[in-house]
Amino acid sequence: MNAEQHDVGVSQVAAAIAEPARTRMLCALMDGRARTSTELASIADVSASTASAHLAKLKELALVRLHVQGRHRYYSLADKRVAEALEALMVIGQNAAPTFTSRTPDRLQFARTCYDHMAGTLAVRLHDRLLEAGWLLDVEGQGYRLSESGEALLEGLGIDVQALAAQRRRFACPCLDWSMRRPHLGGALGAALLQLAIKRKWVTQDLDSRALGLTANGRREMAGRFGVSAEIDVKPTGAIASKPAPTMDLR
Repeated sequence: MNAEQHDVGVSQVAAAIAEPARTRMLCALMDGRARTSTELASIADVSASTASAHLAKLKELALVRLHVQGRHRYYSLADKRVAEALEALMVIGQNAAPTFTSRTPDRLQFARTCYDHMAGTLAVRLHDRLLEAGWLLDVEGQGYRLSESGEALLEGLGIDVQALAAQRRRFACPCLDWSMRRPHLGGALGAALLQLAIKRKWVTQDLDSRALGLTANGRREMAGRFGVSAEIDVKPTGAIASKPAPTMDLR
């Protein structure tokens, strides 16, 4: 792809995401689940025919993927890069509007999925604690790696660190959190920690949003194993109360 084609490609994707109904559809798919066009039409508050046209455009630009199972057709984000781009745009969107305040419920800001890993206040605290305790080490320009004590901690929880390191994706990296405007943990390690939390019932997943509910057991485990506070008492840095942005439904 030459420079001119690249520029055209970027502008086409930007234009597709800029349409409010498409934005809502894409944000609804950021929990990694697949949804039908009917469900996405309801979320975007458009007719079924309009939703189909929007989804066809998003599919054409490789932003969503179509899954056909018998008579059923489901849509999901094309891959984690789309989720990462949307998460970054959410941060930029807030910075571009100095009077912005999110209309997203507190519990969604506290803990939610960011495609296949955990985001929100709880995830940022966990990220910070892993670094503070020396379990996670920042390798400048290359993301993160585990220390010996960090590897022992996670192996003790049943996470196969070597298998994660062998994956083709990045092992561990910062992912800028739109509500906290600070990093949470992404990459293969971030995904493994979310799956561990779900498997051990530290968190529960909402069926109709990206929200994660922290269980009583999860609260104890976060505090006992990691030293992470699970109180909902941290607000986004620099947040200023005002009118909600009409095109930014961040469920």
